[in-house]
Amino acid sequence: MPSSNAFTRRGFVTATAGAAGALALSPLLTACGNGASTAKGSTNTKTGLSAALPTYKANSAVSPDIPVVQGSGGAVSDAGYLTYPSNPVATVSGTPGSGGTYNAITPLWGSIPAANNPYYAAVNKALGATINMHPANGNTYNTSVTALIAGKKLPDWIQMPTWWNSAFTVGELTATQLADLTPYLAGDKILQYPNLAAIPTAAWTGGVWNNKLYGIPSFATGAGFAGTFFYRKDLLVDKLGLSADVKSIADFEALMKECKQANGGIGASDDLWPYTYQVFGVPEKFEVQNGKLVHLYDTPQYLEALNWNYKVAKAGYIHPDALAGDTSNAGNRFYAGKCILAAGGTGAWNLSDAQSGLAANPKYNRQAFKVFSADGTTTPTIFTTAGASIMSYLNKNLTPAQIKECLALANYMAAPFGSKEYTLINFGVEGVDYTMTPAGPTYTDKGKTEANQDTYQFLAAPPASVSNPGMDQLTKDVCAWQADAVKHAYKPVFANSNIQVPARLAAADTAQAVEDTVKEVYHGLKPVSAFQDAVTTWKKNGGTEVINWYQTNVYDKYGSMQ
Repeated sequence: MPSSNAFTRRGFVTATAGAAGALALSPLLTACGNGASTAKGSTNTKTGLSAALPTYKANSAVSPDIPVVQGSGGAVSDAGYLTYPSNPVATVSGTPGSGGTYNAITPLWGSIPAANNPYYAAVNKALGATINMHPANGNTYNTSVTALIAGKKLPDWIQMPTWWNSAFTVGELTATQLADLTPYLAGDKILQYPNLAAIPTAAWTGGVWNNKLYGIPSFATGAGFAGTFFYRKDLLVDKLGLSADVKSIADFEALMKECKQANGGIGASDDLWPYTYQVFGVPEKFEVQNGKLVHLYDTPQYLEALNWNYKVAKAGYIHPDALAGDTSNAGNRFYAGKCILAAGGTGAWNLSDAQSGLAANPKYNRQAFKVFSADGTTTPTIFTTAGASIMSYLNKNLTPAQIKECLALANYMAAPFGSKEYTLINFGVEGVDYTMTPAGPTYTDKGKTEANQDTYQFLAAPPASVSNPGMDQLTKDVCAWQADAVKHAYKPVFANSNIQVPARLAAADTAQAVEDTVKEVYHGLKPVSAFQDAVTTWKKNGGTEVINWYQTNVYDKYGSMQ
């Protein structure tokens, strides 16, 4: 039985959620194009996006133990499951395919299964079509796919994670190599595919380019946040007797002081940047004041947040290994209790994390602070990130009949957690790949090498869910945190707009020199004035031009898209 979704079964979300969160908080908003690229051809208008998006209709085939909570800004918490259905129900009648054969390429951060294995055969039989899966090494996937794009040799179906939109020039590919799915899925047209219709609207937006829908999302969530602050409850509350009811940054800093003393004066927390954005109200990239875009570097809250991080670093509240740039051992520091406090992507809070933590300390208990504001009086807010970062695309050369067949197959693969289809896709054949236990499906040795590798899930998958077999309280805690967070959610400026800046401005858009200085500041190596100097230099070397480009080519034409 998986934890949260198929990704977290092997800890992929744990490994990437922090990085994805950090990327979401970086100045780089979207892909870069060629020198002649403008907003036209990639940017979505608010009305055009609305027309291209599919209608959302919740799926009631499998009832969760913890229902979703609707929040603000379109945010919605993930459903929680404490048990796995003992008799999974079918959500697709008959065989969805009509005998077609398709080649598919997906990334895999794990062991590549043997080609034409029995698991593939069983799934293809149920689909009524043949999908020849060609999983490729996830660590080199960006270079592999780039070569296919250059040679115009994309397969029938391909997975292109959104964090590589720039490398894959997806905005340009939509006009030349990818199939337009708008005629098949926009509005109520998707209702003929009920499992796809149950994917949250926010997830589909990442697959819309120039007001047309191209991508099919996997592992969608309506509770996409860059990250949050975590703490060891077994240490902070149970052992030290401190309260985790933090209302302000002053409250949090007081905890840091206590935790440093408890750790013998050696740090209290791991790196907190850039997750302090939420606390200080720093925008994702821009905010709008009187019709003008204000870059996050120019906001007082960014300066305040950076100054606070500098202060706590100089006070010795951040672990010295974190200040030295050792990010690879951050998890081990948290497990060992060397850092009682930490920050990171919300995907780090799952069954795999609990198992690793309990192996280090039988009392291990990760918890997350509720979102709070710096001054303790302002209502806290948290901006949402993309509803999905895993997006698959169909080849433009497919016929309409083939596209319809692939969408029917995607509908099967997107069946909800605990359904008959979900069980086959994620666990394989009972008695061969898994056995059903009171805790849910448990892989056999054969299943571990074949069915327990994400392949079909990268083409289409149901919305994310929270499930941690044997650890019901963990599931309840995660769902409770999400239920609170979504009430404070808002869409950032240019949310899900797929903006593509000209290549000549790409470096300025990334602002790497500024980001390098920011890191030195929050590690206490340089004063905040160094950041201000870096911003001044950045503006002279293209920063002002890129801000003006967003103002003229995006905001003035399309608005904030919030």
